[in-house]
Amino acid sequence: MNLGGYLTRSATFWPDREALVCGSARWTYRQLEAESNRLASALLARGRAPGQAVGTYAANSGELVVTEMALSKGGFIRVPVNARLGGEELAHILRDAEVRVLFVDPAHAETAAAATARAGIDCTLIDYTGSVAGTERYQEVLGTGSADPVAVEVSADAAAVLNYTSGSTGKLKAAVQTHGNRLANMRKRLMSPSGSTQTDDRYLAPGPITHASGMMLLAVLARGATVVILPAFDTERFLRTVESERITTTFVVPTMLTMLMEHPAIAEVDLSSLRVLGVGGAPVSPQRLRDAVRVFGPVVMQGYGLGETTSGITVLTTEDVMRGIESDPELLKSCGRPVFDTEVRVVDEAGTPLPAGEIGEIVARGPDCVREYWHEPELSAETFRDGWVHTGDIGYFRGDGYLFIVDRKKDMIISGGFNIYCSEVEAALYEHPDIAEVCVVGVPDEQWGEAVKAVVVPRAGTSPTEQELIEHCADRLARMKKPRSVDFAASLPINRNGKIDRRAVRDSYWAGAGRRVN
Repeated sequence: MNLGGYLTRSATFWPDREALVCGSARWTYRQLEAESNRLASALLARGRAPGQAVGTYAANSGELVVTEMALSKGGFIRVPVNARLGGEELAHILRDAEVRVLFVDPAHAETAAAATARAGIDCTLIDYTGSVAGTERYQEVLGTGSADPVAVEVSADAAAVLNYTSGSTGKLKAAVQTHGNRLANMRKRLMSPSGSTQTDDRYLAPGPITHASGMMLLAVLARGATVVILPAFDTERFLRTVESERITTTFVVPTMLTMLMEHPAIAEVDLSSLRVLGVGGAPVSPQRLRDAVRVFGPVVMQGYGLGETTSGITVLTTEDVMRGIESDPELLKSCGRPVFDTEVRVVDEAGTPLPAGEIGEIVARGPDCVREYWHEPELSAETFRDGWVHTGDIGYFRGDGYLFIVDRKKDMIISGGFNIYCSEVEAALYEHPDIAEVCVVGVPDEQWGEAVKAVVVPRAGTSPTEQELIEHCADRLARMKKPRSVDFAASLPINRNGKIDRRAVRDSYWAGAGRRVN
């Protein structure tokens, strides 16, 4: 199999149809097919073998989409690096995945070069603009390739994407998404019970296409529809683009949704082309769903999934959202019902399925579900058991099959659609000489869903300030991981095992919030 073949087929069926838009740059299907073939063949001609890891560390661009399709065509393992990650985190990924080619843009080239040196690996940097010294020019690399179709045969079980996220130990880990997993994701997007992709759709990707915004790309291109990319999320640009490009479908995280609804331009632009506004990547409150329908109309849906499941495993359809508003308000607290060939259960500690109404861990099984983490056998054995992905999220089913998430088993914060683990932030804070003890928790935040809060016990005789500790973390972590606020305490609660009782700390901030995720 080869996932790039779906682009080739669309280019055969609709060669002159618009496939990709990013700012003033536009690609027809014929052009996107030719450019991705040139890049794939150029990499192969340089001795890069199928199955080798090739990374991207850049902001959104049309060339980033070309690269994704080229890596599929060449049978490479794609390693999409969050452009917000710092040099130390990048170095770990490059070393762990054994990346030998890394695509960058000017804003990230210097960090990439330093990270490559730190990782101690031989890695070629290819710059999309060709303006940074010490990198190869993307256009020159492209010029060495052939436009003839490339479709390296790969196994459905072979690794296609290494999806790196922070682990519960504070170390980045990669869910190994296979070609079969990505194919299952594409099928699910094309058969969605709410908003399946149509040939006349124009999908807007406003967030990083290395993350959730990019999960729709293959399905859109396989269907012969159009992908529109924003270089970076900007509220007014998003709204103006929906109007000017006649966007029909898009996906936003709750943070983006709030910013959009509060922007003055929302009252000026024509959003009537929107057919589906997907919301996900973090919990969304019932009131926010009501507000979204009031602003955008009956086009709002939300879903639940994670990197370990490749795609959404449940969906609350546009019809479900409207029913929740009109007659079943509890439904707005649900993340929906399982989608197609993915099975979802709520189980007890022994893995036994629980009846409706009983709370346990959410687990999932299906062709889109990952089987392992890259180079992490112990963690893999903990998360992937007997064919089931143990999500670490706690919830229950209603009698009619709707899933409700009520808490998280793992110490994870979801802020603005990004997963942040408490232990990682704590590790950075403990590097500060004035900290005796610290507990990091997620607290309610109307804009971000959750915000990172650090509760600190200073060392005797010291008086660290909130701003000092936040800046300390900013030097060591990606921007979205640093605490947004710091509280100081004389002591922290201790549980029966003599450990800091994180739940007790967290609960003090969530009292009266109604549920444990926002």
